[in-house]
Amino acid sequence: MDSVRALTLIVTMAFLVLAMPAEVALGHGVELSVAPHESIEVNAAYEAGEPMAGAQVAVFAPGEPAEPWLRGSVDEEGRFFFVPDSDRPGTWEVQVRQAGHGGIVRIEVEPAGVVEVTGGGLTPLQKALMAACVLWGSIGTALYFKRRAV
Repeated sequence: MDSVRALTLIVTMAFLVLAMPAEVALGHGVELSVAPHESIEVNAAYEAGEPMAGAQVAVFAPGEPAEPWLRGSVDEEGRFFFVPDSDRPGTWEVQVRQAGHGGIVRIEVEPAGVVEVTGGGLTPLQKALMAACVLWGSIGTALYFKRRAV
């Protein structure tokens, strides 16, 4: 009878994890977007859409990952503006952090302007891996307690 309870618990937990909306399962994920203008605009918000007002920002110039080129914080609407040094083309990294949450976007800058923006969110593969880890951990926990009950 104990094995039936353990199996029921595993199936129930798996169903709950897989049926849960992604926003609930991921907690406070971060969405970063970049809009190139005369300056570069970085928008920082939690996955639910709430701006990361006051979040700390560090901008790293190409080839200098240890020391920030610029530090600042986002405004009340989750926006941060900066103008990269046109004499330093390459990949600029913008790191946004607040209360243990954050992300990094990479901005490819050439003398003519912004070419490409990458990063900023979780890929579908990362989301699937996180769901699999939660499921695997749930199964392991259920089996551990089943073994102790015998």
